[in-house]
Amino acid sequence: MIGNNLLQEPDMPRGDKSAYTDKQKRQAGAIEKGHEQKGVARPEAEARAWATVNKLHGGGKKSGSGRKVPSGPVGGSGRKTNLARSS
Repeated sequence: MIGNNLLQEPDMPRGDKSAYTDKQKRQAGAIEKGHEQKGVARPEAEARAWATVNKLHGGGKKSGSGRKVPSGPVGGSGRKTNLARSS
């Protein structure tokens, strides 16, 4: 059914910044100030700042058991070589 999730309450209200670290809040403030200095309206500057913080950090604080560990190589260049290969 389309629009069914409109009836459900979100887990966290939009605009609530309590789940962000102090560092993330400072970064958003600095980014917002930079956009405002470039002539961007305050609401748009704030939206862009938080979008940038979310992109850099993946959202607010990350803690708790059961968190997934990012997959991928744990070091090295990621390049596969075959050193045992003979000519």
